[in-house]
Amino acid sequence: MFDFGIKDFVDIFCVALMLYYIYRLMKESRSLNVFIGILVFIVIWLFVSQILEMRLLGSIMDKLVSVGVIALIILFQEEIRKFFYNLGAHRRMKGIIRLFSSGDKKNRVDRESIMPIVMSCMNMSRGKVGALIVIERISSLDDIIETGDLIDANINQRLIENIFFKNSPLHDGAMVISKKRIRAAGCILPVSHSIDIPKDLGLRHRAALGISQDSDAIAIVVSEETGGISVAIKGQFQLRLSAEGLESILTRELNI
Repeated sequence: MFDFGIKDFVDIFCVALMLYYIYRLMKESRSLNVFIGILVFIVIWLFVSQILEMRLLGSIMDKLVSVGVIALIILFQEEIRKFFYNLGAHRRMKGIIRLFSSGDKKNRVDRESIMPIVMSCMNMSRGKVGALIVIERISSLDDIIETGDLIDANINQRLIENIFFKNSPLHDGAMVISKKRIRAAGCILPVSHSIDIPKDLGLRHRAALGISQDSDAIAIVVSEETGGISVAIKGQFQLRLSAEGLESILTRELNI
């Protein structure tokens, strides 16, 4: 007689939760059909080896599964990386990280650092000057900084506006702010391939969403077409922000 206890219920629930999370991850990365194909193969493999007990076919499929694990790691390396990043980016995990981070209080951003960003974004919004500003938090953006031109200057409203001026050679890329300093400009960001992005949002918005999905950074976008200000955090957009809204978001997210 099969004995079903609370441990079995928790086991089934955890597996279902893991499959659902993988399903969402694959759906966002347009790999859903591959994920479904893998599930079908696993069901056939279990049916052949465990139920029908076909030794020859079962042994062949066993070999394919053992080799397939390595192939899957190579094929889905970006999705696996994103899975572990999202796991570590959970608020409780961040709290644990901060307990062991000696310089956390020093890295908190004060109002004097936030206001030049807010004011420059408002001025560029009124002039419909396109801009993309990325603010580093816990996850390092050194690999992104290396793709642009190093600046290493204090956060200054006029400097930000001059960098994104339409005739500036650096206006097409992203500006990266780290540890209360403008580290680089003209940086190249990973572009999100999410199908949920509204069609009226351009490449800057896709780049902002991409970096927010790959790290815990905050990405601010000023639209060149509409002048609208948007913020991307953790793969989610907050659109059409006012100066007060932008200041509130930055204050909350950079000082938690």
